Amino acid sequence: MKTTVVYILLIFVIITGSNSVFIIDETQQAVVTQFGKPVGGDITDAGLHLKLPLIQKVIKYDKRILEWDGAANEIPTLDNKYVLIDAFARWKISDALQFYKAAKNEMQAQSLLDDILDGAVRDEIANRTLVEIVRSTNRTMAIKDFESSSVNVNDKDIEAIPSSGARLEIIEKILTSVSNKLIELKMGIEILDIQLKRINYTQTVQKQVFNRMISGQNQIAEKYRAQGQGRKQEILGMQVQRKKEIISEAYLEAQKIKGEADAKATNIYAAAYGKSPEFYNFIKTLETYQNTIDSTSKLILSTDNPYLKYIGK
Repeated sequence: MKTTVVYILLIFVIITGSNSVFIIDETQQAVVTQFGKPVGGDITDAGLHLKLPLIQKVIKYDKRILEWDGAANEIPTLDNKYVLIDAFARWKISDALQFYKAAKNEMQAQSLLDDILDGAVRDEIANRTLVEIVRSTNRTMAIKDFESSSVNVNDKDIEAIPSSGARLEIIEKILTSVSNKLIELKMGIEILDIQLKRINYTQTVQKQVFNRMISGQNQIAEKYRAQGQGRKQEILGMQVQRKKEIISEAYLEAQKIKGEADAKATNIYAAAYGKSPEFYNFIKTLETYQNTIDSTSKLILSTDNPYLKYIGK
């Protein structure tokens, strides 16, 4: 009987002892509750800690940086363009005790952050133009570059829309707004960073943008084709002109050569005529016969005709 009591006491001591201590590692922080109410402050130091067995409970939270990734929302901009904004944030539990009182657990905290962050992003985006949201610098932007991405905006509207970028300012204002809201609600959460990871047109507007881009590229292609055809005709015209110049130069050179040959032949004939005029006349007459009379020619001439001078002898 005594042995049984000893065993029961030993088991009770072991159970009580094991429920009196808990361990917190470097990535954790904790809150001790008693009957559902927090007792003392938050515990952030890693190591072995004590609590009342059975009646106190330890709730542990992550001390590392946590992720919030919201769903893409369709938001109208100040210049009446509907865009999809996909944002994400990084946060951490800065005060475990306040966090327990406000959110109880990380799942509930994520739900609360959805409302706060989505609202802040929507409010800031709705008060900005698309150019301000997309651009982060004030680099000079040509109007034609902006027109290539605009839909249902006339020239007057385009001139009135600022081209300065404000993306970094937008992110900073969203971060400030969310931080102030969390401080006001005393949630024990600290927002470390917020970024816009994707900015896109809605499906309807995106289709219009793509069609306009295709149309613009087709116009540019047609312009280049027209320039190419014009250049082609210019080259062909130059080829024709060059051909005429070459033929003209060749004709001039041929006539020059013929003239020189005729002059040389004339000199030869003249020299021959000077040596024997009668023989020269005889040769020239024979050439005339060859050039003017053939087998089908019929001439009726008197015998004293000069043309038959050498035939009649």
